Amino acid sequence: MKSLYLTRRFFIALALVATGFVVAFFLPSLLQPMRVALGMLTTFTLLDLLLLYAPGSNGAGQVFGRRVMGDKLANGSDNDLAIYLENSYRFPVSVETIDEIPHQFQRRDVLFRSSLKAGETGIIRYQLRPVKRGEYQFGALNVFAASPISLVRRRFRYGQDQMVPVYPSFLQMRQYELLAISNRLTEVGVKRIRRVGHSLEFEQVRPYVPGDDPRAINWKATARRTDASGDTLIVNHFQDERAQQVYSLIDKGRVMRMPFQGLSLLDYAINAALVVSNIAIIKHDKAGLITFSDRLGALLPADRRGGHMLKILEVLYKQRTKYLETDYELLYTNVKAKIRQRSLLILYTNFETLNGMQRQLPYLRRLAKDHLLLVVFFENTELRHFLNAPALTTEEVYNQTIAEKFAQEKRQIVRELQRYGIHALLTAPEHLTVNTLNRYLEFKARGLI
Repeated sequence: MKSLYLTRRFFIALALVATGFVVAFFLPSLLQPMRVALGMLTTFTLLDLLLLYAPGSNGAGQVFGRRVMGDKLANGSDNDLAIYLENSYRFPVSVETIDEIPHQFQRRDVLFRSSLKAGETGIIRYQLRPVKRGEYQFGALNVFAASPISLVRRRFRYGQDQMVPVYPSFLQMRQYELLAISNRLTEVGVKRIRRVGHSLEFEQVRPYVPGDDPRAINWKATARRTDASGDTLIVNHFQDERAQQVYSLIDKGRVMRMPFQGLSLLDYAINAALVVSNIAIIKHDKAGLITFSDRLGALLPADRRGGHMLKILEVLYKQRTKYLETDYELLYTNVKAKIRQRSLLILYTNFETLNGMQRQLPYLRRLAKDHLLLVVFFENTELRHFLNAPALTTEEVYNQTIAEKFAQEKRQIVRELQRYGIHALLTAPEHLTVNTLNRYLEFKARGLI
């Protein structure tokens, strides 16, 4: 009985029959037709029950359902899910499918209506976008089947209590990885930067071919080769400098709890760090990771061996923001002790006021003295929308003036950092990955790392 549900069509028919009996009380001639109508409703209902619940052989007499998704979901990305339905009845059925998705999504509209012919298989595709990392529990997949009579529905339940973890956006990481391998990063906004100077290291000498840079001719090797076997020119062959260390320093303090489009600033930083680390390894550099707040979090030494990206992904999955103020002195002492080679440090944090940045400036200057430091912090996009709106009243003008003051202070922070030789990037959260990747590739092209 728990799988039996009466449909809207049944209740409408029952209401019409009940109304007919009420009218028949005043018009006795309608009593007999109403009895016939009640009998027909009862007969069709029993027939519908027989069609839906009659036992079949080899699994006949059911609608099978199965939820298909990856073994993990990507945070902040649209994840594809599919529901496979198979009708094993010998007649067509109309199907309502309700997927009990995790409570974190706060959605109650995952209802799909479809129809399946006898023996037909159907696929329902939809997407989910999680905004928090952690364990997500799916409930049952409820499939309500109705025969062509459609007076009752039979419920089938599949996939009860399916658990899936939500990791940092590995989908975004793979997207950038494929574009980097095929040299198509410009499609997502990464700039093509002309190489300046020679950020190259010697690889080998080889014979000259038309199109080689004449400045790369090795005259000493050419002279030796000429004495031995003729007048072939020899050129030096260079390759990009490799094995440079790129560390992502991720602030987990309270300033990173601010939400934007559902995701916290920490999650934006984690997704960007994952992409930049992967691209750095593709470019033959080493990627490392440090997370910190009032105490040191994770510290993963820079490496580029196989499986290192999986380690970074697992470490980033477990990171959570703290409510306390960040200790930059602790960060400096650990970087000083653990990172001996000059490296690119990409610091993901957020400064809302100039005074807040100036309190941490002594430690940032010390980091920039030994390493190439890029400070990445976030533009308040709500202020930008507020500034672009027309001000019609005195109060709106006053509020817009205050908003402009905060926006100007963010730009002043950039200038103050640059004054001390610290690279700074002020970016909107949605453009964080592309802008950070652009700066990394720019540093490589300029030979700064």
